[in-house]
Amino acid sequence: MTKWIEGSGPDNDIVISSRIRLARNLEDFPFPVALTKSRSKEVLKTVSNALLEGNSVLRNDFDSITLEEVPQLERQVLVEKHLISPNLAANFEKSGVLLNKDESISIMINEEDHIRIQCLLPGFQLDEAWDTADKIDDVLEEELKYAFDEKLGYLTSCPTNVGTGIRASVMMHLPALHMTGYINRILQAANQIGLAVRGIYGEGTEFMGNLFQISNQLTLGRSEKDIIDNLKDITRQIIQKERDARSTLLSNNRAQLEDKIYRSFGILCNARILTSQECMKLLSEVRVGIDLGILKDVSIDNINEIMIMTQPGYLQKIAQKQLSSNERDIRRATLVREKIRSNN
Repeated sequence: MTKWIEGSGPDNDIVISSRIRLARNLEDFPFPVALTKSRSKEVLKTVSNALLEGNSVLRNDFDSITLEEVPQLERQVLVEKHLISPNLAANFEKSGVLLNKDESISIMINEEDHIRIQCLLPGFQLDEAWDTADKIDDVLEEELKYAFDEKLGYLTSCPTNVGTGIRASVMMHLPALHMTGYINRILQAANQIGLAVRGIYGEGTEFMGNLFQISNQLTLGRSEKDIIDNLKDITRQIIQKERDARSTLLSNNRAQLEDKIYRSFGILCNARILTSQECMKLLSEVRVGIDLGILKDVSIDNINEIMIMTQPGYLQKIAQKQLSSNERDIRRATLVREKIRSNN
């Protein structure tokens, strides 16, 4: 299983994962939107060779995956595990990814930009993710000529990425702020200070299971350190507010909170049909029950794993065939029952 899903990290009761993504383009090629298929293959080869064929100490840590050669369900699973973006999967005829062994680093090739270096770690580890992404960037830059302007910085397809090209983000689990009605206020405040709040699979995706991705929006005119430090400060404040809300719920509404958590756990243990939305909602309530010590003998790692394994692509990969929506709902319920029982 992918490192960020099964690994533990600081503050992982609330921060599920931390991600740093760097956008880079090659000087001698048109941006991906203007690339022909033959030129896109040149970019794939150029970037892959820079990491795999040189003297880099990383050459044996990565596998090169050409997405055109990967079945559609496998591509969907890569998206569900957050190893590639939905855009990269959609552009599979021209794109590829370099993936390290524990799947903590993925280098997307020919997404919106030629190169998108992503480091994804469990818990609240933005500094560690940045250190890793920066080292990968240095290794590639020794072999490649990036599109760079002395005044603007790194040049990118989207103006919002020009400059450092960095996108720092945290995926947070905020059920208590949702239950107490404060979540909209928190998210509006984040937007007002220049942060973006998105669904679990990035831009344009829906919010599910009280999971929110919070990231910087601007990359121009600020250093990488300033961008990361700002997100760290805001994340710490949201962590504290979520913990305060959980404490308030325990103090003032313990019976109602326990009832909600045990009912959710009961449904997950016994349901025969579960939609994706319902499943994520119930798993969110069980997860907070574990964090608060209300539910015993159920592990957070198991719940994190179920959240990924119950996504449509993963269910169909396990079944080794395409499934209708109704078939997925039935298999999702079966998988949840089996995984929870195997944990006890």
